[in-house]
Amino acid sequence: MTFERFWPAYLAEHRHRANRAVHLAGTLAYLALLAALLATGRYAWLWAVPVVAYGFAWTGHFGIEKNRPATFKHPWLSLLGDHRMAWTMLTGRMDSELARLKIPPLP
Repeated sequence: MTFERFWPAYLAEHRHRANRAVHLAGTLAYLALLAALLATGRYAWLWAVPVVAYGFAWTGHFGIEKNRPATFKHPWLSLLGDHRMAWTMLTGRMDSELARLKIPPLP
């Protein structure tokens, strides 16, 4: 499966604004943690990076969106999706992207 084919399905599983916000927080948190660990040489704590990332994302899926994370079937495409979704949100284009793909957002 290509990422361009995966992307609309990925966004359809992230229709709830709160779930997307939790994903954004998790993506930013894990990237900040990764940068800090690499900068300080504290490599023994690298195990915490996926715990932070998945902890936020899975909380959003199981607690808010009430669906199954795409990570279980497509881990690498899902990771790319998290990053693209974060960038789309940070650049203020999420609503237009959902509209372009005809995905109705949830509150």
